Parts: sequence; structure tokens; C-alpha cells
Amino acid sequence: MDWDKLRVFHAVAEAGSFTHAGDTLNLSQSAVSRQISALEEALQVPLFHRHARGLILTEQGESLNRTVREVFAKLAMTEALLTESKERPAGRLKVTTTVGFGSSWLAPRLHVFLAQYPEVTMQLLLDDTDLDLAMREADVAIRMHAPKQPDLVQRHLTALEWHVVASPEYLKQHGTPKTVEDLDNHRLILFGEHHPPVPDINWLAEIGRRPGSPRKAMLETNSLRAMLAAARSGLGIATIPDYMHADGDGLVQVLGDIKAPKVDVYFVYPEELRNSKRVAVFRDFLLAQLAQRG
Repeated sequence: MDWDKLRVFHAVAEAGSFTHAGDTLNLSQSAVSRQISALEEALQVPLFHRHARGLILTEQGESLNRTVREVFAKLAMTEALLTESKERPAGRLKVTTTVGFGSSWLAPRLHVFLAQYPEVTMQLLLDDTDLDLAMREADVAIRMHAPKQPDLVQRHLTALEWHVVASPEYLKQHGTPKTVEDLDNHRLILFGEHHPPVPDINWLAEIGRRPGSPRKAMLETNSLRAMLAAARSGLGIATIPDYMHADGDGLVQVLGDIKAPKVDVYFVYPEELRNSKRVAVFRDFLLAQLAQRG
């Protein structure tokens, strides 16, 4: 099988159309279509079902794409290891973490790391779902839970705590809760059910209540930043992780003596990158920065 045709096939399988794959590969739609037809002719099997709304992989196409993804992932891993200097960190490092942590805490600190290691470049992928490190969707991940895959190396970085916050205007109008039971009479801002990035993220709805009878939210949203903005506007009471504390200027912390769940944060990467200098120096940078956050 021709490697160029397999590269085109993989791009089409991931994009779901000749046109979008062509944009990725900088090829015309007709050139992509010809490559796929030639590959199907060589293999003597159909790889896609073609219909008006796009392309769907056939069973044979699914099988081929699984293999091609694994091969390309291994090649990308090998390339990364070969291009890295033995003496100093160099090359691209692809990092993934949650939207909230990445935008509020990590991104504002990356200039320090990249100034210290000028031969490293970085791609930061913010996603509240776990990208597949084994398939090289990212090199390393900062996750708010321990990894489930046994072939991933993990290092505990820190434990995050929660702050319960509200605006002064809200508290003036609705009063300040003194106990968790008081929350029954307040407006809560909670995270929606769509891919919660942190375990027990809606603990404020559960604490002090019978199991299965959580408090209702005045607002649900799938963004910690949106929760913070809504609290700042005076809409209600929200919980934010401590790494967003600086973002909460102007808000008042309430119920500071209650025992909130902690969030364990892990640095995760594939076994193949255990000896990567880029990974090692980035891990050490994170540990040092987190130790300073106070």
C-alpha cells in the first residue's frame, strides 16, 4: 500500500469528506477523490459509503483506519524522540488540559517556560474531555483525575480546593449563607452535565442534602469562566477552584469553614516519552509553579 494514499485516506476518514480533507492536505477535492479511488482499486474493497451528506467508513475502511491511526501515532512518537536533543530540550510539545485550568492558570504562565527553553515550541489543546495520548492526540495531559489507562505514566502534581463565592450586591439583596442548609434558600450557579471537567464539580448542590435530592440551579453552564462571570453579575452563588481565585476579584468568599472536596491533579504521558527531556522539564516547571501558588 502506498504511504501517500494511506495519508490521504486517513485524512478523509478523520474529516468525513473529500473537501475538508483536501483543505487539510492542501490538495484539490478531485485529487483527494482520485487517491481514494486508486487505493480502493488496489485493495479491491470499498473503503467509504458515499452519500449526499458526506462519507461513512465501510467495515473494511474502519479496520484500515484503526491500523493507519496506530502506525501514524507510532511514527509521530518516534519522530518526536529522534528530533529531541540529548543535551537540551527541543522540538514541539503538545499539551492538553481542561478549558478552565488551561485558560485561567496555565496559559498566563507559559511565557516563563518558553523563555527558559527557547528551542521548545508548544501546542496547547484545551478540552474538557480526555484526548487519547496513546494515539498521540497530545503528548502530555494535565488531568483532574487519575488516568484509567494502565500504559500511561502519572505524576501527582497538586490538590485543588474550592471557594464558594458571590458578589457583594447579591449578598446585600439575598443575605449571606451561614450554614450549608442556608443554601436551600439561595440561587446556585452550577456546571451543566455536558462533560464536567472536574469530579464532584456540583458538590454545592449535594452538600447537606439527602442523597438523590440535590438543590436546583438558577443557571447551569458548561464553563467555569461563565459561572464566574454570572456570579460577578449578581446572579447567584458559585464554586470556583482555587486556581481561579485571582479571576474572582470583587467577589466575596462565603462558607469558608465548610469541608469541600479536593481535586487531585495529575501530569500524564505515554510510557514511550518517559525519557523525553521536553516532558521532564515541563513537569518540573509545573511542580515549581504550583508550589508557588499559595
